[in-house]
Amino acid sequence: MTMGCTEHRDDHVLSRAGEDYLEAIYRITLESGSTGAPVRSVDVAEQLGVSKASVNKALSTLKEAGMVEQSRYGRVTLTPEGEKYAALVWRAHRALRAFLETDLGVEPKTADSEACLMEHVLSADTMERLIGYLERQGLKISE
Repeated sequence: MTMGCTEHRDDHVLSRAGEDYLEAIYRITLESGSTGAPVRSVDVAEQLGVSKASVNKALSTLKEAGMVEQSRYGRVTLTPEGEKYAALVWRAHRALRAFLETDLGVEPKTADSEACLMEHVLSADTMERLIGYLERQGLKISE
């Protein structure tokens, strides 16, 4: 039995868009240098190039999924589950980008945008195999 191209992966709890928003929140938190720091929705909108209304809609979905919490002042923080999920998405992104650049010689900007597409469709098993391969090649994809 083969999977069709549109079938949803069981190990992807969120939609592609949900994963992108979660990853953006995580990356902004990392850039601030303070894990668990609240993030402004305007910063998420800026990083993803979307409207604040789109961010607010996505945040509602992420709140329902238990991935983020939002203060009454609008600041967003990742829940422990959200941080764990976001870290996995970001790790997958970095591994795929490294593979595309290092092993296939893809130009960095293209590798980054294509890694963003690929990170949402590969199973956790395939990602772990890719990361294992990259580490055997001498690249370290940290958690």
